[in-house]
Amino acid sequence: MPKEGWRCIYARHHETMVVRITTSDGIVGYGEGQSPVSPRTSKTAVEDLCCPILMGQDPFDVEYLWQRMFTGMRERGHYTGFYIDALAGCDIALWDIIGQATGKPVHKVLGGRYRDRIPLYAGVGGSSPESAAEQAAKSVSEGYGGLKIHSTLSRAEILEIVAAVRERVGPKIKLMVDLHTQYSVPEATLLGRGLEALDVMWLESPTVPEDIPGQATLAAALDMSEAIGEWTRTRFELREVFERRACDITMPDIARTGLTEGKRIASLADTYNIPVTPHIGGGGILSIAATIQFSAAIPNFLIMEHSPGAYEMKGQITSRKPTIQDGAFVLDDTPGIGVTIDPGALEAFVIRS
Repeated sequence: MPKEGWRCIYARHHETMVVRITTSDGIVGYGEGQSPVSPRTSKTAVEDLCCPILMGQDPFDVEYLWQRMFTGMRERGHYTGFYIDALAGCDIALWDIIGQATGKPVHKVLGGRYRDRIPLYAGVGGSSPESAAEQAAKSVSEGYGGLKIHSTLSRAEILEIVAAVRERVGPKIKLMVDLHTQYSVPEATLLGRGLEALDVMWLESPTVPEDIPGQATLAAALDMSEAIGEWTRTRFELREVFERRACDITMPDIARTGLTEGKRIASLADTYNIPVTPHIGGGGILSIAATIQFSAAIPNFLIMEHSPGAYEMKGQITSRKPTIQDGAFVLDDTPGIGVTIDPGALEAFVIRS
């Protein structure tokens, strides 16, 4: 746990919540609600709130069921946070069932295939220019055409790191910088102007999520794109963001929005001519698989987040997972969300209370 009171708490290990729904016909659908640090909180919401609503229902009524779950706690103020993470996991599992029942990949029943490949950018860490440049070069050699540098260091240090990466990978590779909400608007503005000189594509999560006016000020001040939205879970939260042009790119996390609401967010963003680059972060293999299906089924998709070093670890609970080729996920016609879960492997990773 960071000592500073303004920094996010991170889990020591990969943690998430998996939802399994079995139909009366024996079809098993899997979903994921991204709930790092406290996945059992979302698990309780699934068991106590979502299950009673879903039992005995038709999974093909997926949009109605999203609405029924969402309104179940809306009046009490639970229209975001852990409860919507729980809802998202259930929603993804329902779409997995629909895909399997129809013999179609989810993107086909979600709206259709806009593209055959889902281009990816790779995450880059490193606290020094040398280490970051080395990581960047490795990712480029593996075929990734975009790189996102994660850093909460000072402006001078970040600019030095980005300059080293740019020099190492050349002008054709897309670069992004994620500040993890740690900068003020004036600080982020100064940093953004320095990053523009290095041809950085976007500045991500520059300041605190609730400061929509500050985000709008920053977006107007910079020529480069501002990318935010991993913390939002519904179109209702994003309406003001889009109306105020508080971002240039939106980043829904499908393991927080679900596929039903994620598609609605993408449609609303398209209305404002805002592209979508879905967030993955600490999401597991089911989050990744659902995000691939989502990315295939929307017109305004830009590029998808990916952590190459964690992919095999996250895939340990599967006997089949999506294929990466030359820095992109390749779509196929596997029914459902595109993964086959190994129940025994999954059971081995269950967190016991």
